[in-house]
Amino acid sequence: MTITVKFFASLREQIGQSEIEIDSAETVAQAWAKACNNAPLPSHILMAINQEYVDKNAAVKNGDEIAFFPPVTGG
Repeated sequence: MTITVKFFASLREQIGQSEIEIDSAETVAQAWAKACNNAPLPSHILMAINQEYVDKNAAVKNGDEIAFFPPVTGG
């Protein structure tokens, strides 16, 4: 099983990478934990699987692309 985890904007700078591959995860929250050395998942972070918004309990399957990014603001 291979899952691609992507980080955008300020998260990319905090994590120090834009993309990480992990071997398994059952949920988006578990994918975050594996990709981020068990760091707590911030409550304000947006999440997507294959470019569709999901919550932290969404199921993950082989080949999925998970994206984490801060809320988008405009002005």
